[in-house]
Amino acid sequence: MAPVPVRLREALGEIAADVDAAFDALLPVPPDTRSRLYEAMRYAAIGGGKRMRPLLTVAGCGLFGVDRDRALRAGLAVECIHAYSLIHDDLPCMDDDDLRHGKPTLHRAFDEATAVLAGDSLHALAFEILAEEATHEDPFVRAELIAELARASGPAGMAGGQMMDLMADGAGDIASVTRLQQLKTGALIGWCLDAAAILGKVPSDRRASLRGYARDLGLAFQIADDLLDAEGEEERTGKRVGKDEAAGKDTFLSLLGTDRARQQAQMLVDQAIAHLHGFGAEADLLRDIARFAVARDH
Repeated sequence: MAPVPVRLREALGEIAADVDAAFDALLPVPPDTRSRLYEAMRYAAIGGGKRMRPLLTVAGCGLFGVDRDRALRAGLAVECIHAYSLIHDDLPCMDDDDLRHGKPTLHRAFDEATAVLAGDSLHALAFEILAEEATHEDPFVRAELIAELARASGPAGMAGGQMMDLMADGAGDIASVTRLQQLKTGALIGWCLDAAAILGKVPSDRRASLRGYARDLGLAFQIADDLLDAEGEEERTGKRVGKDEAAGKDTFLSLLGTDRARQQAQMLVDQAIAHLHGFGAEADLLRDIARFAVARDH
């Protein structure tokens, strides 16, 4: 693994601390029988993951001078959606995983019913955060954030990609795997950059470069995940490895081979960075994130 640039390492540490502190404040455990639900939400939301989506949101907002507190609220919303999706993906009816972020998956640590409710509640919390005036005083900005996150999370985005994954029969091709991953992984990553432009009140016709960056980054990130599933170590990744091959899934790796997949990921990173040519030093963190997508070991 290539060394992580100091700027990116500091940004990752800062966003992780900010996200954990925000979730800690948002999810106090009540003194009643809902306490188990709140404890489960905290288990899923605090102290785990790379926080890549909140970081992308905050870094994107930096391009347009958006207040960090507002950027962080948008980052929290997308992290709620990401956390809920992992809870549900890990359930026996989906991927049936027992390890996530180096600890038992939520349904193993609690139970399946609590896991479903915790996922549902984090999904709801995402939209509650965006709907509050603290996110932006302009209700039209808030409405656009909510509409775009709903689109990125639902059947035209992440949930649709998960359905395609569940229905895959091992007879796919690069085009079908690319489409699946653009929805399952790429839609939320795309929202992070869209949210930055929405908060910055950037007109839709001036968002093409950010959308291109997000599209290529999302695919590069997924190829890196495929490589980690095949070559990574459970102690580093914090989750079971070798799952895709065992399940007979079509992935970029199974269809392209290791060397071509790695080359494709690097090409996508280069393309993502090229999309930022219209920005100066204010986009350096986004460039670092793109390079990190394929250099990481977890």
